[in-house]
Amino acid sequence: MKPLAERTEQLKQSNIRAITLMLQEVDGINLGQGICDMPTPEPIKRGAHAAIDDDKSIYSYYGGILQLREALLKKSRAYNRIPANSVDDIMVTVGSTGAFVATILTLLDAGDEVIVFEPYYGYHCNLLTVMGASLKFVRTTALDWDIDFEHVESLISSRTKAIIVNTPGNPNGKVWSRDELNQMATLLKKHDLWAITDEIYEYMLYDGREHISLASIPGAYERTITLSGFSKTYNMTGWRLGYAVGPESVITKMGLLADLIYICAPTPLQHGVAEAFSMSDNYFADMLTSYERKRQLMCTTLEEIGFNVPWPQGSYYVLADFTPLRERFEGFDDDMQASQTLVDRAGIGTVAGRSFFAEEADGDSCLRFCFAKEYDVLEEACRRLKAAFPPSA
Repeated sequence: MKPLAERTEQLKQSNIRAITLMLQEVDGINLGQGICDMPTPEPIKRGAHAAIDDDKSIYSYYGGILQLREALLKKSRAYNRIPANSVDDIMVTVGSTGAFVATILTLLDAGDEVIVFEPYYGYHCNLLTVMGASLKFVRTTALDWDIDFEHVESLISSRTKAIIVNTPGNPNGKVWSRDELNQMATLLKKHDLWAITDEIYEYMLYDGREHISLASIPGAYERTITLSGFSKTYNMTGWRLGYAVGPESVITKMGLLADLIYICAPTPLQHGVAEAFSMSDNYFADMLTSYERKRQLMCTTLEEIGFNVPWPQGSYYVLADFTPLRERFEGFDDDMQASQTLVDRAGIGTVAGRSFFAEEADGDSCLRFCFAKEYDVLEEACRRLKAAFPPSA
């Protein structure tokens, strides 16, 4: 048999998916994968049902239905302060991952360098690697995950073409400040770079923080592709709907590539999610109140057990350091063992820290917890954790 493509050689199942399958065998609670298993809002479900009943079942324009793109243009201008010019700057995709794939296929050639901040979202790096990109990493550390921009600039070479910005961040919940984004915009212009921003957790912000899109910074829009989606905000991860905002010249090419890959995002589901924009702003306030309560429960539970916990500034993940638990419990020699220990002793799934770093050793003392669960399920998970790992007196 002829060999498979070289790009497949390093591919393997992610720790996130592996832990999900493992938990199914023990009837555990999954605090690993960001499944977001709360109900999808009724207006969205009704909109999708109506579209199906009305036989809105044929291909849409590859960039998305006009109703949804018009709503996204309005939202991007009002909430994100992005100076998009028209619906031609908007593209609806199969999930934000589909938007990311279309973006890197459009912007990058094999061998181009891309700068990524650690801890990173693994899908970004894996897709870039499959594309043949060369990655350079900028390490950030808790508690504040501050960025050393002198170090960032030192990594830029003639081959560097893009920088990835994830705010609020997965897995650490970092929210980029306006000052940091201004510094990033300066670097982009100085070195003629593209920025790809993943902003899918944009409504999940704590302690009074503000979401600021890099593309809203003066001079940045022309070289920034902003990616987001509906999965996390509206609890609809299985619907696979996302979008991209950027200069029309780039979005047009992205749309042509998406057309080759999957033709279009599911038409009736696009009609459904378009109904989200008729919902009251109270939805976002209520969602945030709910997540603030869950963050409080998750972080205080982990602290009581003995974790070092950098409380997330945004998103719904906690990247917690279990080093102190090594003195009190067996099974915490490294992140993979610790993840297995939580499954075996508490029936709780997490993600091993090495999933978010280029060097496995940099993540070998931490686990990622996801608190996007129904509150009673999260309460039960926390009860199990405290029963299995009693807080020290």
